[in-house]
Amino acid sequence: MNDRKRLISDRQFTRQELYLPEDGFVFCCFNNNFKVLPATFEGWMKILKEVDRGVLWLLQDNLDVVNNLKKEALLHGVEPNRLIFAERMPLAEHLARHRQANLFLDTLPYNAHTTTSDALWAGLPVLTLIGQSFPSRVAASLLNAIGLPELVTTTQKEYETLAIQLASDPNQLLAIKNKLADNRLSAPLFNTPLFAKNLEAAYLKMYERYQADLEPEHLVIG
Repeated sequence: MNDRKRLISDRQFTRQELYLPEDGFVFCCFNNNFKVLPATFEGWMKILKEVDRGVLWLLQDNLDVVNNLKKEALLHGVEPNRLIFAERMPLAEHLARHRQANLFLDTLPYNAHTTTSDALWAGLPVLTLIGQSFPSRVAASLLNAIGLPELVTTTQKEYETLAIQLASDPNQLLAIKNKLADNRLSAPLFNTPLFAKNLEAAYLKMYERYQADLEPEHLVIG
């Protein structure tokens, strides 16, 4: 569930203070570092090699991760300084700094969950690759709930191609950002009262079945 009253700080970050390039394309992923597996990272490096002045903005959990990922970038033929690490900060300010990113790149097989919601709430599009397990389908579910199924890919190649395409076509990316802005408070994803109403309706149906001594079954609400 998503709280539509979450505050986004009014603080206006600059790219300079966040160590981001003024005129570069900023891909980001604020997932916990343990979600970044070799296949995902390799895909990111392929993307960076195709996007001039593109950088990858990642969450900094610890210095070992910073050093190891920079070493891996070099092994993939990418300059380590194109990986930029963000230290943790209070949520309202963290949401505000999303404004300096251009596109969020999701991870597989463990998607961004709350992190996808954070990005979308802050107005940042999220590109995901859908898998077969629950953890690998959360971001796709959230994107569908906010009316952005065009950001759900089904193969690694499609994921990389779309990331490069969006970085290379400002108009296409702007159209997606505008759609996200339009849907942010009208689509079901951030409609907290509707979520609560549907959850209560589900509880009532469950209890009614229990009272009638019926077996559990799938419930469709709304």
